[in-house]
Amino acid sequence: MSVDTPSELLAPFWTAVGITGGLIFYSRFYVQWFVSERRGQSVVPIAFWYMSGAGTLMLLPYAIITQSPVGALSQCFNIVVYTRNLVHIWRKRGKLTKRTNTMIHAFAGIIAVVAILSTLSVWLREFEATRSVSMASPKQTWIWLGVGLVGQALFAGRFALQWAVTEKRRESTVPPAFWYLSVLAATLQTACFTQRQEWVFAIGMAATILIYLRNIMLLRLREPRGEPAQ
Repeated sequence: MSVDTPSELLAPFWTAVGITGGLIFYSRFYVQWFVSERRGQSVVPIAFWYMSGAGTLMLLPYAIITQSPVGALSQCFNIVVYTRNLVHIWRKRGKLTKRTNTMIHAFAGIIAVVAILSTLSVWLREFEATRSVSMASPKQTWIWLGVGLVGQALFAGRFALQWAVTEKRRESTVPPAFWYLSVLAATLQTACFTQRQEWVFAIGMAATILIYLRNIMLLRLREPRGEPAQ
């Protein structure tokens, strides 16, 4: 009679964490869509940033435990961006104390450092695993990981842009380019996760593409004739 290992016993728990985190993280765009439709323009409510942070704190350990290289990379630095957006929102509303500001930045910094180190470990394990199999399989593995990396680079680029605009204006702002980059990045990452059968990430990512396209439509509807959206 075989005895389950600790990792096998915890597998249902981590699956539940991943699914719950995915529901929170990817449904944030449905909340954003709902609010945008009500207002008739593309807007990002504060709930979006709370859901982003909560989802990341669940998807990050899930990606590390399940050894998902692109999944871990996609979550490893997000908490810093989400934190900075919340800081600007709280400051604008007069709810940010000096103590809260220090604590939230310390928390985000610690999470980011641990996440980056853990993500590097996941990628090193993937590299070691592909060295011990036939030539065709590693080549295909790294081609698809490359597709996921390009998608993640675009995702990082959209939030780097959003972060830069936010810091410049001193308030949480989402520029139109964010949504165009999102469509392309989500398409590439959906393909990567699907090929690797990482269904929590694949389904969640695919479900956001429609939202990105709708935000682009809302932006175009509000453009003055002959002038691009600012």
